[in-house]
Amino acid sequence: MKIFRVEGEIRKPNYKTKFRKELLDVDPSKAIERVLSELGSKHKAKRFEIKILEVKEIKPEEVTDPRLRRLIESE
Repeated sequence: MKIFRVEGEIRKPNYKTKFRKELLDVDPSKAIERVLSELGSKHKAKRFEIKILEVKEIKPEEVTDPRLRRLIESE
């Protein structure tokens, strides 16, 4: 498992926001799929309204999400 940071934005007609999500996954394409699924569910956004700007693999020291950090440290 690798740690990915996915950054992008949600553009809806009356709503625009940027996001950054960190998650454990096997490869970047699966990480993107998971982000699209989660954000679409939470914000009721269609996939074409979610724009992925950057996906990069990060080191465990760079993780800022507290839940993910606890999971990594417990291993």
